[in-house]
Amino acid sequence: MPTVLLILGTRPEAIKLAPLILHLISRPAEFRTVVCVTAQHRGMLDQVLEIFRIQPDYDLDLMLPGQTLFQSTSRILAGLEPVFDAVKPDVAIVQGDTTTTLCGALAAFYKNVPVGHVEAGMRTGDPRQPFPEEMNRALASRLTTLHFAATDWAAENLRKEGVPSSSIQVTGNTGIDAVLYVRDELERGALTARDCPALDPSKKNIVVTAHRRESFGPGFDRICAALARLAERDDVRIIYPVHPNPNVRSAVDHHLRACPNVLLIDPLDYVSFVDLMRRACILITDSGGVQEEGPSLGKPVLVLREKTERPEAVAAGTALLVGTDADAIVREASTLLDDPDAYRAMARRHNPYGDGHASKRIADALLSAQST
Repeated sequence: MPTVLLILGTRPEAIKLAPLILHLISRPAEFRTVVCVTAQHRGMLDQVLEIFRIQPDYDLDLMLPGQTLFQSTSRILAGLEPVFDAVKPDVAIVQGDTTTTLCGALAAFYKNVPVGHVEAGMRTGDPRQPFPEEMNRALASRLTTLHFAATDWAAENLRKEGVPSSSIQVTGNTGIDAVLYVRDELERGALTARDCPALDPSKKNIVVTAHRRESFGPGFDRICAALARLAERDDVRIIYPVHPNPNVRSAVDHHLRACPNVLLIDPLDYVSFVDLMRRACILITDSGGVQEEGPSLGKPVLVLREKTERPEAVAAGTALLVGTDADAIVREASTLLDDPDAYRAMARRHNPYGDGHASKRIADALLSAQST
């Protein structure tokens, strides 16, 4: 029976690994499942673990206020060494592109443990966008044995970099497993959105998330200016769960705190955020996860980035890159608000990222790899 060590540290990782963790746990005769959290993001991570009723076997609790990339990288890597010594895993699973992802893959490499990379192969081709995530993901790929790509496009990126096809499995994205589960449970009343704010049915509600490092400074100022202009419309209400990073909060408070039709709230737990998205009119975001989740919920997504490692939704017409240009943000959002045909064209429930069964495909691939 293989021992699978899953390493995660942030809310996005928890959302996307939770379905896989629960699936592996549901097959106890086939897998010994061990979960280690670095707590790179403490509060938002814990919210997701609680929703999916996951109790980590190891909690490194490494978050520090205002920690730099140097500090988090060195602390995570050092913290993982005794975990590998104690668990002696047959495979280590990391997800995505965070500092925890890179450190987990590097720790496994140092211990001669094969790495499974969930959501492998996404690329923008620019090591500074997103920063540091693009380089984290590319470096993790160099350390990975089993590449679990969400889409054919991601798999092709890996093949172009010399990864053999035998090491790549196209599985769909586990984040879609998670969002479809939560959406369905909300719709049938089995889950309750405890913190989701009430939406004004007389207005077109726009949900915003923005927190990327590459937008800090002038980019965030432009984003906030665009939102302030949109909020001048009487038919619009903007709901913005504000990331706790001081670079984000200071800009948002400066530009938007006094704006009418703007509701600034603390980050929501995952269930409440899915509920908020499914009841929104438009999603404006720089989040990779929201780019994937929006199409499953039938919501147009305006992406606050110049480049994306998730071009499939853009190609499908359910997402559009607007960057941090205030005029472009206002123009494209206004088109969706004012033109029913343009809105319907983007609001199709079509998701190129998965069908809700990625976790089973990954588990089956892990088992197959252990038997060869």
